[in-house]
Amino acid sequence: MAQRATREVVPASSRVAIIGGGISGLAAAKQMAAYDPVVFEATPSVGGVWKHCVYRTTRLQTPRPDYEFSDYSWPNRDDPTFPTHAEIVDYLEGYADEFDLWRYIAFGSKVVDIKYLGGPQAGFTELWSGTGKAPLQGRPMWEVGVATGGVVQYYKFEFIVMCAGKYGDVPRMPVFPARKGPEVFKGQVMHSLDYCKLSEEESVELMRGKKVVVVGYKKSAIDLANECAQANQGEGGQSCTMLVRTLHWVVPSYSIWGLPFFLFFSTRFSQLIYERPNQGFFRSLLCLLLSPLRAAVSKFIESYLSWKLPLGKYGLTPDHPFVEDYASCQMAILPDGFFDMADRGLVRFQRASGGWSFCEDGVVLGDGTKVEADLVFLATGFEGKDKLRAVLPDPFRSLVVNKSSMMPLYRGTIHPLIPNMAFVGYVESVSNLHTSELRCRWLSGLLEGRFELPTVRAMAAHVEDEVEAMRRTTRFYRRHCISTYSIHDSDGMCADLGAATRRKANWIAELFAPYNNKDYQEDQ
Repeated sequence: MAQRATREVVPASSRVAIIGGGISGLAAAKQMAAYDPVVFEATPSVGGVWKHCVYRTTRLQTPRPDYEFSDYSWPNRDDPTFPTHAEIVDYLEGYADEFDLWRYIAFGSKVVDIKYLGGPQAGFTELWSGTGKAPLQGRPMWEVGVATGGVVQYYKFEFIVMCAGKYGDVPRMPVFPARKGPEVFKGQVMHSLDYCKLSEEESVELMRGKKVVVVGYKKSAIDLANECAQANQGEGGQSCTMLVRTLHWVVPSYSIWGLPFFLFFSTRFSQLIYERPNQGFFRSLLCLLLSPLRAAVSKFIESYLSWKLPLGKYGLTPDHPFVEDYASCQMAILPDGFFDMADRGLVRFQRASGGWSFCEDGVVLGDGTKVEADLVFLATGFEGKDKLRAVLPDPFRSLVVNKSSMMPLYRGTIHPLIPNMAFVGYVESVSNLHTSELRCRWLSGLLEGRFELPTVRAMAAHVEDEVEAMRRTTRFYRRHCISTYSIHDSDGMCADLGAATRRKANWIAELFAPYNNKDYQEDQ
């Protein structure tokens, strides 16, 4: 392969900066190539969390055809297995090769500061950025401080696309009362972020023969417990205990009683029964009338999961409907053989709904139960919004989240009160790649002046209505997830761009065939 030529010189003043070289950053670079964007990537490689924040056994939770760019297919897209993290990085590098994106990327360039150059009125105008359209007006609006080799240099840009991501970099750490935190524990405490940095040999050596507690019950916690069980097979092995505060539904595969999973959530017809933003009176009435059908779909899926998996045996059956986990993007695909490990005693489950804390030889639950441990892993997530707060200037730093603790983003991209800046990769769906790619295309259309944004007040109202739609669907609404209305979400962006919203060949396919990235190829 020819040498990949990356950006060596960053001009003092440019039009577009893209912060982050993960999936969203690469999609943004491709869509905004006409502006010769500067992509600042802090690490030496592309891939984001798939390169720097994964375990050795981590796999994608989505089939290959549902996780690919609209104009770049997987070379082995018919392979039914979920891609490994290494395969995903290879795929992203191939995408960068295909569209010559390397020339935009400045590796080893960490953004440490952003200054606003737009004057005292900032973003508090009737129209976003003062005009509501075509924000590239030929004058710098931001100054970006970039640390490279220990030296910070500043560069000016008209527009910034934030693609730093929600995961990795900043761990979410539990807070404990005095003398009940990790300082009293005689063993070792490690966040999953630090575990990701270990080699396979180091991770196995760390866990083998030790009593391990994994705090959490989402995808990263399940994968970590699975690796712990694998390391402790054989003589001298110890069990791994998962500390479960909140139960969530887990899924063994994308098949429910022999039916493909997409039938329940990924067709236009199936999404008719779920709440969506700004749906109007008659649409709201329809959702109310169809609420028994929503409940029946959820019960149908739950019946299969309760039959297929030993959830009752281990006290892992959630008390909320399956749809609430799906609507908040918290459904986890189980690694192969996970409950086999549990049946062999290598993985145990301990409910901790009443809280927990540390003691000298392990952890203590809220009811006084003690769990002995030599090693405690905190699979407690990340504070992705803190990465934004760390670099954004006032007053924008305080606007990153709203009263619902969500990022108030119009079309999942534009903050109504932050001018000449976009955020991509902060909305979740079944396929985050598709979500990011379509938003980058929409954003490119905005920069080109192909459409005008609503007023700041109207955008804020739209965002609030989106929060209310999620609140009516799931108790976990603070995760900005569009899974139950993803087609409607895509329709809105296509309409703004003047593109067709009905993307299928006929009405039967339009209603009953699943939507994926190939339906949104730009020539359609």
